[in-house]
Amino acid sequence: MSQISVNDITSLDGKSGPVISGITTVSSTGYMMIPAGPTEYRGGRGRGLFGGHVLARNTIDYITIATTGNASDFGDLTSERRFPGALASSTRGVFGASLSDNVIDYVTISSTGNAFDFGDRTVTGFSAHGLSDNTRGIFAGGYAPGVIYKKEIDFITIASKGNASSFGDLLIESIHNATGASPTRGVFMGAGTAIDNTNTISYITIQTTGDAQDFGDLTAPRDEAAGVSSQTRALVAGGDSPANASITDRIEYITIASLGDAIDFGDLTDARSRLGGCSNSIRGVFSNGKITEPSTRTNIIDYVTIASLGNAVDFGDSTLVTEERSGLSDAHGGLG
Repeated sequence: MSQISVNDITSLDGKSGPVISGITTVSSTGYMMIPAGPTEYRGGRGRGLFGGHVLARNTIDYITIATTGNASDFGDLTSERRFPGALASSTRGVFGASLSDNVIDYVTISSTGNAFDFGDRTVTGFSAHGLSDNTRGIFAGGYAPGVIYKKEIDFITIASKGNASSFGDLLIESIHNATGASPTRGVFMGAGTAIDNTNTISYITIQTTGDAQDFGDLTAPRDEAAGVSSQTRALVAGGDSPANASITDRIEYITIASLGDAIDFGDLTDARSRLGGCSNSIRGVFSNGKITEPSTRTNIIDYVTIASLGNAVDFGDSTLVTEERSGLSDAHGGLG
């Protein structure tokens, strides 16, 4: 039997290939793989979410990190909460507890819609900020009614549902730890304590368990700041020091794989505390915050390029004028 290749056939004028019409069959040793699995787990990444509200609302916003523009409504948390803490894998976002409960929620980042119950933290309290690699999520510290500061570190398996388990302890009971992560290491940068703010930076190895270890120091004490990270660098932005007094626009950075003190990066577009942060491997984004005392709030969103140094640039506006939001993304530095 003779063989002929369609690559050798042209039209009469030699300017185009063959045109096949009618019923045609093909016999081939090749094959095509049909996509499998839920459609929400396919497609591109690079979406950031911000959830929570100082007045304990349940609103979640979303942005596309690589672009600029105003945030859009994503859905709602299962309950109203402020500074819940947040973390994410490449598909699932998880929001932590409120002031008087230990509830954990989750969403599918690439879709929109309301959150579902995930499980519970080992302790009650809000402002336990989160970090993660692609499989394990970490919540650390927090504050519960009665001026009770927490030092517990919890962990969850993001792809499953269930209650958190004990990981270890922070260096000190604290809240508002700005966080960042590489695929192996998580960092906690500054915090509020029962005495005052701290400039301490500490770290953990995400896939182990154990207490946090000393990393270095920020250039000054601060809490209520936001953290973002690429695979190599973590940034901490904004915040105030001493507590509820001098609000800063300063951004600092560390190299996650090393140990040492933070270095000046640049400034936010406006000085503010109680802001949320999220990132992809290139860009860090900061949303909302408190810009004056006692509590003048903003809908500002601004961004920086993590690998460079310099001041933040306007990104757009949040759907809310508020503070005490927590951010996550499906493309942050902990995901590799």
